[in-house]
Amino acid sequence: MTSASGLPRVHIATDHAGMELSAHLVSHLGAKGYDVVDHGPREYDALDDYPSFCINAAAAVVADQAAGIHALGIVLGGSGNGEQIAANKVRGVRAALAWNHSTAVLAREHNDANVVAVGGRQHSVEEATALIEAFLSEPFSNDERHLRRIGKISTYEETGEVAN
Repeated sequence: MTSASGLPRVHIATDHAGMELSAHLVSHLGAKGYDVVDHGPREYDALDDYPSFCINAAAAVVADQAAGIHALGIVLGGSGNGEQIAANKVRGVRAALAWNHSTAVLAREHNDANVVAVGGRQHSVEEATALIEAFLSEPFSNDERHLRRIGKISTYEETGEVAN
C-alpha cells in the first residue's frame, strides 16, 4: 500500500547535530507529498541519546512494511554512523550510510535498504537533501543476485546461521 501520492511514508529521526536538517527535510518532503513521521527529538539537547529516536523510526518502518505500507526511513546525526548502527539493531532493517549520490542510489537498487543514514555535519543542506531524494526515489532492482544476498543476510538475522 502506498500513499495517495504513490510516495512512501517516511519515518525520520535525528540527534542534536541533525535537527536543522531534519526540520528542513520534514518540511521539504512533506511539500513534495511524502507522509513524513517525525520521531524526534522535539527540542535541542546537546546531550541527547539518539539511539532511542533512531530505533523508534526504524521500528516504525518495519511495522509499516509488515502492515503492507510502503515506508522508508531517514536517520540523521553529525556523521550518521551511530544512527545507522542504532537503526540496524532493529530486526528487518537494512540501514545504509549514504555519503554521495552513488551510495544513496545503490543502497536501494542493490541492497533494498529501507533506512538511509546521513551525516548532517558532512554535507550542506542541499547536498543532504539530494542524497535523501535519490535514496527515496530509487526502486529496488529485484535482481536475483541481490535477492539471494539479502536473503542470506535475513537468514542470519533470523537464525544466527551463516548461509553459504
